[in-house]
Formats: sequence, C-alpha cells, structure tokens
Amino acid sequence: MKIKSLYLYVLLVAGLTSCSYSEFEDSYTDPSKLSETTVGKQFSGMIYSNREFVLPSYWNYFVIHRITNNRYNQATGWVNVENQYVPGSAAVNDRWNSYYNVLAQYREIQKVYNALSAEQKADQRIYMITASTFFYDYTQQVIDLHGDIPWTEAGMLSTNGGDYSQSYPAYDNAEDIYTKMLDDLAAFADELNTITVKASVAAEFKTQDLINKGNVEKWKTYVNSLRLKMLTRVSGSSTFSARSNTEIGKILSSPGSYPVVIANAGNIQWDVYTLGTILPANTFQSGLEDWSGNLASKAIIDHMLGNADPRLTYVFEPGEEAEGVYMGLDPLMNGTDQNELVVSNTLTIYNRSTISRNQYFPGVIITASEVHLLAAEYYLKNNQGAMAKTHYETAIKQSLAFYQSLRSLSNNAISPDPIVPTNADIAAYLAKGPISWDAATTETAKLKLIAEQKWLHFNVIQPNENWAELRRLGLVELTFWADQSNQQSLPPTRWNLPGQEETYNQENYSVVQGDDKLTNKIFWDMN
Repeated sequence: MKIKSLYLYVLLVAGLTSCSYSEFEDSYTDPSKLSETTVGKQFSGMIYSNREFVLPSYWNYFVIHRITNNRYNQATGWVNVENQYVPGSAAVNDRWNSYYNVLAQYREIQKVYNALSAEQKADQRIYMITASTFFYDYTQQVIDLHGDIPWTEAGMLSTNGGDYSQSYPAYDNAEDIYTKMLDDLAAFADELNTITVKASVAAEFKTQDLINKGNVEKWKTYVNSLRLKMLTRVSGSSTFSARSNTEIGKILSSPGSYPVVIANAGNIQWDVYTLGTILPANTFQSGLEDWSGNLASKAIIDHMLGNADPRLTYVFEPGEEAEGVYMGLDPLMNGTDQNELVVSNTLTIYNRSTISRNQYFPGVIITASEVHLLAAEYYLKNNQGAMAKTHYETAIKQSLAFYQSLRSLSNNAISPDPIVPTNADIAAYLAKGPISWDAATTETAKLKLIAEQKWLHFNVIQPNENWAELRRLGLVELTFWADQSNQQSLPPTRWNLPGQEETYNQENYSVVQGDDKLTNKIFWDMN
C-alpha cells in the first residue's frame, strides 16, 4: 500500500510486527492479526508505539534533538555550521510521523470503545481517560513545536472505511485544540475522583498500563500535573489568562481532589525494569554521545560553576583530558577553535554514568521539580511571596534528589563518583546572591530565577519542555552565533511543517501555508 500521508494510515499497533523484543510481543499480540481486539490491548499498543519518544532513544536524541532543541536551549555545545538554525527535514518529518502514528492508534482505541455496549463502556472507561491523557500530553508537545496541526479530522481512514477522499484532514487552530484538551482534562480530574474500576478490569489495567502500572492515584496526579503545566503554558495568552489563573489556583488549593506530583517518588515516568525488553539497552548512549552530542555549553557550565551548583557532578563530568576542569563550549568562538577543543577531549560532557550510559534511565514525563517551579510561578504572580519561595527552593532540592536517584539507578561506573553535597552546601547554594529568592527584588527578577532553574533541571533530559519554557518566559540570557549565510540567522521560534504536508495534503496545507514560517510565534509566546 502506498501511504499518501501517515496520519491517514491506521496501524493497529504500529511497530509490533517488526519489533524484535519477543517478551513484549508475547504479552501484547498485534491486534491486527486477531479476529478480535480489546480496548486494553489498543491502549498498550498506543503507548508502546510512542516508546522512542518517551524513553530516551537513539532516534529521538541523535536525529531530532541533537540538531534542534538541544542547540536552541544551549543545553549542549556544538561546532557552528551554516544553516544550523533551520530544523532538519529528517527531524521534522520523523517527529511528525511519530505523532500521527500515535494519533492513529488513539483513533483505534476510540473505534473499539465506541462499538461497546453502554455497560461495557462503563467498565472500560478508565482506559479512555488514561489513553486521552497520554495522547493529550503528546499533542501539547507537537502544538508547541508547530502551532496549528491537523487534529479533529486526522487519523480517520479506518473510521471512514478506507475512503481516502474523505480522510484528508483540515488543520485545527492550536488554541482550539488546547481548549478542548483542557476541558477534557478538567472533566477527567473530577471523574477520576468518583470512578469505580471493576476488579477484573483493574487486574488487566495493571498489566496493560506501561506508565503507571494500573495505579489510578498516579493517573490522578498525571492528569492534574499535566493540567498545571498546560495552563501555565498558555497563561500569558489573553484567551486563557483568566481561566489559567482560576484553574491553577483551584488545583493547588485542593490537593485532596486535584493531586499533583510533589516528590520524586511520585514522578510520572516510564520505568525500565528489565533491560532490552522495550528498547536496546545502549540506545541512549549512542543517541546522546555520537558525534559529540553530549558536550556541555559554556552557558550552563558557567552558571553551575559560578554558583557552586550541588547538581554539577551528577549532571556533568570533565573531559578525559581536562584534568578535572569543567569547561563548556563557547558558541561565539570561531569554528576552527571550536573543533580544536572538541578533539582535545578537554570539554565537559554530560555525565555518562548518570545519564547516557545509565541503562535504567526512565522515560521522564513529569517530575516534582517541574511541578514546584510551576507552582512557584503561580504564587509569585498572585502576590504570595512566601509560598512562591517555598516552592522555588523545594524545586531545587527535588531536582538535586532527582539526579541523585538517577545515579543510584545506574549500572554504569565509567564516570567519576559525584560529590555528595551536604545540607550546608545546599543551603549555601540557595542563599547565593544570583540564586537567592530574597536577593531578587522584583517580580521579573524572581521569575528569571524560576526560568533558569527550569533550564538547569530540564537540560537534555526534557528538551521539548526546555525549549517551550525558554520561549514562553524569555528570561534565560543566551547568546548565539549569528549565521549570516542564512535568512534564519538565529534559532527559530517554532518548527516549520513537514514538506510532505504540502505534497500530500495540499488543499488543507494551503490554508496555513502563509503562517508556516520559522519566525512566527506559537500563540502562547508573548515575548
């Protein structure tokens, strides 16, 4: 079959037929080869189809993040080249195709669920809530890269009986999609407080749920933490500002009804229990380290060194020939000098034992540190300084504990042992002038502290969130080499749409073509 556009083509469980991981295949048979499928199996298939964009993978890091977000965030250092600020077609196409593959999976869940009786739907409701939450999380990321995308009508080929002529999707307005998702997530948050899951369904859900292992309480925290993140993301938009403030206040003031992630034990993440069952065990290593993709930037090293950041030795390690000296790559150096530094092995790299060679590194979705920083921003803007300070400082402590926990999971010891900070070290960091909440005398100065801590915490671990928050807040001071050979001389403010849209979905693409520019901001970007 010739695939005209991936979001037209519905794979029932994409990737399973070609997957070499027999343990997973034995547990989750390809529903396309069965006379019958179930909502639960479709749910697992949807999550599994997105494994390389949740768990750290070679494809996501080397093909996509290495040449896009990690550079735009200056989480990494790299040797300047011409045309470096235009997102590569492979990165754009692969990310796009992955999303519409997941969307097609989600449509199949809806299709199977909608064919059930009313009683069966009630029994299987937990799957639709959780599948939608996971899907909306991914949708938000794609909107934050591109803006308007095909959505309401996308992935409907199977539902439309294979009729291509009825299945080319129009583009939805990004604000409209955000509205729909926020409406649904708010309803899910309330519904999860009253839902009853039958014992037989709960037992199946525990097996099929690859993220939270059937823990409904953790799905509550996922739903509400995702709401908090998305509401904050759009809070600067006139369309959402009042709603965001009201709903965030309701979430944070009602932890019994709307719990969020407050400690690392409750982080939303895809844990690795048995090596090689989902992804090859070395995929993160090659994805981040190949072609010097794990070099630290001067900006991030200078910030951590200059403020005695207690996370430094957990997140980074000196180059092999650096004699213990930490040094990031300066983006303003000429290319020849940059290359000389790269080959000298004196540049700081991301800590291999904590991160890239840690074969038990989880797929990070939402962490406690991120949630506390979101709360700090809300309280700051609502003149509750003491609460804002508490969440800000808690976020830093949770971030340190997060990286310490990652190192404790690792089965690799190639990197030097981290320096374990004392309570006094942590207190000194929090009291240091450039970090201290009390030393920042204006709301903007305090918001800048929050922005910088997000940047430090996300680094290469959450590149999409990092880039979105850098653009939204616009308060982390990064200087880039200007590429005078290209019209796009500095990092873009969004990704362009993939070329296949103009080729295969031309009529609908033509409606948004005039806005398909790297300099056009996403609607929530007020800078």
